[in-house]
Amino acid sequence: MDSWIKDLRLNAPVVEPSLLACDFARLGEEIRRLEEAGARILHLDIMDGHFVPNLSFGIPVVEAVRRSTHLLLDVHLMITNPDAFIVPFRRAGADLITVHIETDPDPRPLLREIRRHGAAAGLSLNPPTSVSMIAPYLEECDQVLVMSVMPGFGGQPFNPVALDKLRWLRDHGPRNLLLAVDGGVNAQNVAACAAAGAHLLVVGTALFSQDDYRATMNELTALAQATVEPSKN
Repeated sequence: MDSWIKDLRLNAPVVEPSLLACDFARLGEEIRRLEEAGARILHLDIMDGHFVPNLSFGIPVVEAVRRSTHLLLDVHLMITNPDAFIVPFRRAGADLITVHIETDPDPRPLLREIRRHGAAAGLSLNPPTSVSMIAPYLEECDQVLVMSVMPGFGGQPFNPVALDKLRWLRDHGPRNLLLAVDGGVNAQNVAACAAAGAHLLVVGTALFSQDDYRATMNELTALAQATVEPSKN
């Protein structure tokens, strides 16, 4: 686990396609196109209609994605009771499991449970949530996912409050912490996200609305990489 996290950091910034925006009628084909476009990790949003006002997909879809690819799977649990689903999603093929600080004021047991089952542990926070809420738990995290929209729906505009949080995490978080940003990331703001410290740039609508995934990923990656030097950590 540590090796691929280090590899992502060393080769950051990395565009991470969010499958929430893909064509689910052609899921296998979409995954193959992303592989051919150079994707290294896929983002899967799990929504329960309670923590967020929407439903997405669950364990069977994650299992199907796992059967379709050897890419890393970043499973983002936007659900009220993540403790009940750590093991099922790990068994379904998740390499990284992210939970929300808003669901549990002390996520340490959750993060430790994720790691105990062999996955990387991520912690996410919504735009209104202060970064001080997650500061005590950063040593338990492999990744922090900064939301730049309120979770639940794709296509929302980017909230620049995420940039301040990324900068704080870059400057004050553990050296080996992986930083990700999710929500409204596109060609207009991807460079700012990378400059603020994001290693992983979760992109949905801005990628899947285009015909040429490779060209779009290359463009976004070039814009992001122009602002930063590769990590030496």
